[in-house]
Amino acid sequence: MGEKKKPDPAILLYKLMGRVSILCDSLKAITNAERAGKNEVMIRPSSNILLKFLKVMQKHGYIQEFSRIDDHRSGKILIKLTGRLNKCTGISPKYNFKLSELENWMTNLLPSRQFGVLVVTTSSGVIDHLEALKKKTGGKVIGYFY
Repeated sequence: MGEKKKPDPAILLYKLMGRVSILCDSLKAITNAERAGKNEVMIRPSSNILLKFLKVMQKHGYIQEFSRIDDHRSGKILIKLTGRLNKCTGISPKYNFKLSELENWMTNLLPSRQFGVLVVTTSSGVIDHLEALKKKTGGKVIGYFY
């Protein structure tokens, strides 16, 4: 009569697991909001690498503006979307690349040579692939968008 129902092990595992990558989860949320036709999206939690990634997106005109909201925890980011974004994805794990391998990464991840941006982190900071080619530097691939 008063039997207790055992919880589902899959739900328990989900509750115990933390986020693997804040960047990947946040970029997926931006893509989902863009596909749903939203004008803005609230991302939580925030990170410094995510803020730098968003600056690259803003520089290329894929988002209008974003603001960080300090909630005395991990922070939130409010992003205003333009409707121009098709796909935005983080890459986990972050793979190292040499300057000579950058062309291979571009052909594997981006839809065409003139379309899309590969975001990399280098000793010069978080930059796009065109700036990495100009500065002739390698680094780690952290994501892409188009």
